[in-house]
This record gives sequence, structure tokens and C-alpha cells, in this order.
Amino acid sequence: MLEDNLLDITDLDAGYGGSQVLFGVGMQIPRRGGTAVLGRNGAGKTTLMKAIIGELPLRGGAVSLDSRELGPLPTEQRVRLGLGYVPQEHAVFARLSVRDNLAVGMLSTRDQEALDRVLTTFPKLGHRLGQAAGTLSGGERKMLAIARALLANPRVLLLDEPTEGVWIGVVEEITERLIDLAKDIAVIVVEQHLDLALRVASQAYVLDRGRVAISGPSHGLRDDPRLLAYLAP
Repeated sequence: MLEDNLLDITDLDAGYGGSQVLFGVGMQIPRRGGTAVLGRNGAGKTTLMKAIIGELPLRGGAVSLDSRELGPLPTEQRVRLGLGYVPQEHAVFARLSVRDNLAVGMLSTRDQEALDRVLTTFPKLGHRLGQAAGTLSGGERKMLAIARALLANPRVLLLDEPTEGVWIGVVEEITERLIDLAKDIAVIVVEQHLDLALRVASQAYVLDRGRVAISGPSHGLRDDPRLLAYLAP
């Protein structure tokens, strides 16, 4: 691993049952900054997120955090080592209040300063602490899921479609918060909104049929004529 990289993904193979989805995927994630993972539906983006966080066993290759290979470590231990994960669906406990959802995120830390930081980052949540999470708007639920992941003080934050189903006005707010977060930690974002993803990320990887088809600085990929071909349905 290069000295300035925090997360290193090497020759990663993964899949479900008898179906292999990822083939030899390699990525290098710096200690700070955003990384976008792009690709059409079915390209393997969510599979990659699940393999990194430990929800899906690897069939080959390695995921290393700060030169430590994560190997068979369960998700809970990866979180304690510094990985945070916001899945595409079912990211909050709908029947619990906002306050209780955040309390779940604090179980391993009890860090009041971390709670103060996330409520400053997402001030709308502070006005809805007693409200059931399931009654929040789609954008507010996404904010709550991100806030809860941040309470564990992750060094790498994995976000799978953080603006899916979110009103356009709230998309901009979430984008600005992710840009701010990427100044201090590594943020890996799977996102269908191309402009959003490339605003948050300084580098991007494009997956096609489970393989890295293109990678490089975001500003270069934005004008790459191959990009739209790999993103087209």
C-alpha cells in the first residue's frame, strides 16, 4: 500500500451463491478526500460496498485498512477499526426515535462531542430528536443514517446511493455535507447523480460487469467520452 493510502483493495473477487459479481477489482483510497464508484445498475457497486464492510465474504483478493488485511473480520470489528457504512436501504430503525437511532450509533463510543458534531452537521435532526425515524422525509432519513455512522468516528465512510429518493433541495444539502466530510476523512460514495458524485470525489472508479473499466481523477473522467457509454442503461 502506498503510504498516503488508507484503504487498499486488491484483486477483489466477490459474489452471491454460485454467481460471481466482482472480478479482480483494485482500488486505492487516500486518507482524506472523496472517491466515487460509478456504473450502471448491476455493475457490482453495492456488492463492492458489502465486500468492504464484511457483509459479503471475499472469494479472492484482499481488503486492507492501514496495511492491516481485514480478511475474515466481521462487520462489527471493521466498524471498530474505522469503517463506517450507510447502506442503500433500511439504514435507520423506523420505529425508534431520532434520538434513539443516534444512541445506537453511540453504543461503542459514548462520545458526546461526536453527537454535538453530527447535530451541527445536520441541524434538522436536532429539531426532530423525539420524532420516529420512519416519519421523517426521505432526505432526513438519509441524514440520520449518515449521522449515526459518523458517531463511531470512522476513518472511511462508505455511502451507497445517499441521495436516492431524496428531494432535489435536500440533495444539495447532503452534497455540501459530504464535501465537508471529505476534507477530514475518506468518503467512498456510490451515486447515480453523476454531477453530485464528481463534486464530492477527487477520484472515481467506473465499474462495468464487475470490473474496473475506467479510473482516474474526477476532473478527467467528467470529459472522458467513454464515461457515458459505461453509465448508459
